[in-house]
Amino acid sequence: MDKYRDQKHAVQYLYPPVETFDQRMIDVGQGHRVYVEQCGNPQGVPVVVCHGGPGGGSSPAMRRYFDPDVYRVILFDQRGCGRSTPHASCQDNTTWHLVADMELIRRQLEVDSWMVFGGSWGATLSLIYAQAHPDRVRHLILRGVFLMTEAELDWFYGGGAGKFWPETWAKFVALIPENERGDMIAAYNKRLFSGNISEEIRYGRAWSAWENALASIHSNGTSGESPGDYARAFARLENHYFTNHGFLEKDGQILANMGRISHIPGVIVQGRYDMICPPVMAWRLNELWPAGELKMVRGAGHALSEPGISAELVLVMKRIAEDL
Repeated sequence: MDKYRDQKHAVQYLYPPVETFDQRMIDVGQGHRVYVEQCGNPQGVPVVVCHGGPGGGSSPAMRRYFDPDVYRVILFDQRGCGRSTPHASCQDNTTWHLVADMELIRRQLEVDSWMVFGGSWGATLSLIYAQAHPDRVRHLILRGVFLMTEAELDWFYGGGAGKFWPETWAKFVALIPENERGDMIAAYNKRLFSGNISEEIRYGRAWSAWENALASIHSNGTSGESPGDYARAFARLENHYFTNHGFLEKDGQILANMGRISHIPGVIVQGRYDMICPPVMAWRLNELWPAGELKMVRGAGHALSEPGISAELVLVMKRIAEDL
């Protein structure tokens, strides 16, 4: 889950725009090529950024949460999205492919270990990567925690969040026949993978609009229309992952495996009024994480661009740098 909107509201807390010193496409196998960029200090502390979605892609604004004199910032577009190719492809695109891609990126960039920074779905991927490769993770910095559980998916696509935004939920379900509304993920899946591009764009925009509308605490329940290609890719990839329950072996897998990373220091930055990823999951995660710290941001929702969220993340990275 998650897209990064309205960065202008958070810009006062961020570092000035920074250019990359490296951009490349990496062949990760199965016909996929992944876009990777680096900025900041080439000799600095490596930190890899996992973007949201699945399917959201990275953006230049994400470079600005890190002191460019201290950190070597590594951004990449996950399979099928952003500048990675083939665009919107769900073939050979699973959580475990992404974990393997991160390891390939790490090796190609000759990084021994790195900090992992991710929000929403990016937090999911960060945790799964850390649990698979705990020896490669120095620190975890998570925002808007999403743990890929059935309860979370049911909250957002089963009507829970819709109880707070009934008019917006009504628009989301209106495109689906009544007899299919019992499983909105499956109903949208049928249409997002119909093979009719115009239909896929139409439903991709509706899928994206539902999430966009609830991202900010200041939302009025509406959102601008996303570009067709972007909305289609975002919706297809997100729906693909949710249909397959994140390709995890069991519900609650991340929480069950927290013992593997209990020693890794980390910080969770969570909006108190996050309507997309309810704070209870961040709290549960923190309860099982002795080396973790939960920072609940009052007056904030889900988006990275929430001023309180951005300010806290920048402060967290400053404090970590001071302790290096």
